[in-house]
Amino acid sequence: MVMCSGLSSASAAARAFGSDYLGEFVDVSPTLVAVLFVIALGALTLRGVSESVKTNVVLTMVELTGLLVIIVIGVSAVMSGEGEPARLGEFEANGTGFALVTGILGATALGFFAFVGFEDSVNMAEETKDPARTFPRALFIGVAVTGTIYVIVALISSLLVDYRTLEGSSGPLLEVVKAGGVAFPPKLFAVIALFAVTNSALINIMMASRLCYGMANERILPRAMGRVLPRRRTPVVGIVFTVLLAIGLVSTGEIEGWGDTTAFLLLCVFAVVNVAVLVLRKDRVAHPHFRTPTALPVLGAITALILASPFADRDVDVYIRAGVLVLIGIGLWVVNKLVLRAETE
Repeated sequence: MVMCSGLSSASAAARAFGSDYLGEFVDVSPTLVAVLFVIALGALTLRGVSESVKTNVVLTMVELTGLLVIIVIGVSAVMSGEGEPARLGEFEANGTGFALVTGILGATALGFFAFVGFEDSVNMAEETKDPARTFPRALFIGVAVTGTIYVIVALISSLLVDYRTLEGSSGPLLEVVKAGGVAFPPKLFAVIALFAVTNSALINIMMASRLCYGMANERILPRAMGRVLPRRRTPVVGIVFTVLLAIGLVSTGEIEGWGDTTAFLLLCVFAVVNVAVLVLRKDRVAHPHFRTPTALPVLGAITALILASPFADRDVDVYIRAGVLVLIGIGLWVVNKLVLRAETE
């Protein structure tokens, strides 16, 4: 499910790349652009982890610059009397009090997509020195910093642009730049946004291909999925497999649908991981390691299950998409089981 979430997230980013942001420069088919985009990222991932991570660092700096631009534009516009503060208090919900609750849960579950990517970092933790010390710090600092930036950007976006306009746009931050009244070229911001969605898709394709490799080595998936290039030492079969799946996904869905699917899959994963944290405490290890307060995984599991449930006002198509993706993984697991059984007979 983590691998599937990476693919659906990469597909959402690919669709965003080929839509309004690239549309600022050329008028081409968004689907065709998204397919070529995924292939290009697959080629970069095939080149090597060092090249991919260096590219990620550059893209992250450009992405952060774009968000800081939004904040500066927003603050300048608000100080000049622009924006509509009343929008921050608007809330529309039709029906009973239950509809109100499900609406809030649905918005929260979709907003969870903003934090997609932190789960990918654990797959790269083995590449670091002293991960038991550095990884928890990096994770907590990263969540705190990005969470603060996200809230500020969300407030500014709502102040300057009507939510209906944001909802109907595949490049919502571009709408904020245009509404800010600041002399910042929209095309330049579109370039920054293209870098940002490229970063998101690259990380997810890297993660998904390496999960294939890891599961193949654990004999959960067919052994061929763990095959690597002799010189580059990159998981070639896993990369090709994930790229082909991502191409299929970008051809059959839009940004919002794949974003919601990603959030749903990861909420299910997070629920399982929080329960696993409690279960694994029975295993005693000699080396020092991070230990979270018991209340946090309990609260995390309950929250994730609620947000993944039908109470979150989620579209039925999300469950169908997630189910198809998971069935593909189960199918590979079954094939692997049959192969292992044949080898032992």
